[in-house]
Parts: sequence; C-alpha cells; structure tokens
Amino acid sequence: MATIKQLLADGEHALADSESARLDAEILLALAVGQTRSWLYGWPEHIPAMPEQHLFLDLVRRRQEGEPVAYLTGRREFWGLALKVNQHVLIPRPETELLVEKSLEKLKGETKARVADLGTGSGAIAIALASEKPDWEILATDISPEALSVALENATEFKLDNIHFFLGNWLQTLEGKKFNAIASNPPYIEAGDRHLDEGDVRFEPELALVSGDDGLDAIRRIAKDSISCLVKGGWLLLEHGYDQGERVRKILTENGYSDVETSRDLAGHERVTIGSR
Repeated sequence: MATIKQLLADGEHALADSESARLDAEILLALAVGQTRSWLYGWPEHIPAMPEQHLFLDLVRRRQEGEPVAYLTGRREFWGLALKVNQHVLIPRPETELLVEKSLEKLKGETKARVADLGTGSGAIAIALASEKPDWEILATDISPEALSVALENATEFKLDNIHFFLGNWLQTLEGKKFNAIASNPPYIEAGDRHLDEGDVRFEPELALVSGDDGLDAIRRIAKDSISCLVKGGWLLLEHGYDQGERVRKILTENGYSDVETSRDLAGHERVTIGSR
C-alpha cells in the first residue's frame, strides 16, 4: 500500500519522458483520489484505497502511451473556464486565447454584436466570448455532431443562453446572416506533417488539424466566403501556424480585406491574422 508521496514519486518516474512529468502525476493522482492537487501536498502520508491506486496506475499507463492529460481528465482550462473535452474535439490551447482577446478588442464598444465562431470544437472561443459579452449573439458551427454535443454541454454547464449552435461546414448553415466579426481556429497543419505523429495531436481528431497539402485550404475557404457575411467594417480573425502569417495576410488581401494585420502570441510567434471588410 503506497502513500500519496510514494505514488507521486512513482508516477513522476514513470512519466519521465514527459516535459511535465511531475505536474502530470499530480493531476492524475488528484483525479484518482477525487481531491485537489493542493490536498495531495497536505496529506503526503495518506494511503489511498486500492481501487484509487489502481485507477492512478492505469491513468499513468495511458499517459505513458501518449494519451493527453486533458482527455484523461475530461477537462481543459481555457479563458479561466474548465471546459469539457474528449477525443472528438481539439484540446484548447493557451495561444487560442489571443483570438478571443483580439475579437473583444476589435469590437470594443459594441453592445449588440453578432459573432460567428467557425469550427467551434469544444466551444472554447464561443463560450469565452459569450461569457464576457452576455448581450452579444454568438453563432457557432461545426461539421462534427460529436463536437457540437461537447460544445453544447459546455454552454449548458456555464448557463450561457446567448450561443446558438449549427451543424455544418464553416458558414454553410449561416447563409443570409451578417456578422460584426467572424472568428475561427481552423485546421492549418499540412497533410503529412511529421508533428502529426508526435505528442497529443496523435490522439486528436485529424479533421480539426489537417487542411490540405499546405495547411491553408480551410483558411482560403473561410476568407473567400466570410467577406460577404460581414457588415461594413466587420472583422475576420483567423488563427494559423507560427510560420503562416505572411501567406495568410496575402490570402486576406487577395480576397478584398483591408487593415490586414497579424498579432503574435506570448511565445512571439505570428498567430492570429485579422482583416476588415
């Protein structure tokens, strides 16, 4: 029978190949015993029940095999919200919060804005915006019914009634509607990219990751279709890969957008490109 302290040490050792071995072990043990990470430090000599120890060891084994911690716990924090996630949705990344920040910045002062979130996945972007702006109308689309189910669960959990979900590809189901802003974190990885065989992305839905030979097929489609769906002065905001900024700016310019600019994430990478109608 191992103590909390021993289990954490064993878990950290087993996960040594992970850059966050200790953190992973703490999160998984806290999940297994139904407590917080801070509780673990307050009770280092506590001996969990055998079912809890077995659950922890199974979680560690799955993490060793590469399964993302977010899928193991069923949660990932985004914009201060603990969102439900599973294998049907992309795991929200911290850099995507820049898309939310820029959407709020570009629509500063708008009290009754209508915003579209294309390819919503877990609903992270739509839910962050809806939680910040309860008077805005947020319309979120996704081609995956399983993903929309997760997004709807999240919106329901946070009691957000200003989001409406639509099953369809990008703007397909939003015809005839006009938006103050259209935001999207579309797939932007090149088909065959070696990173698809590494880390968490091995377990994430390929539909949410890959977009053609150069990774820009979805962005081209969204840029082309969105301009007619924006009000005069409305904004298109697109997340993309760290080395795609110049190409995305060109795509927006060629499709008639003005005031095209790219913002960098906290790591200094070009991450979100914005254009106005």
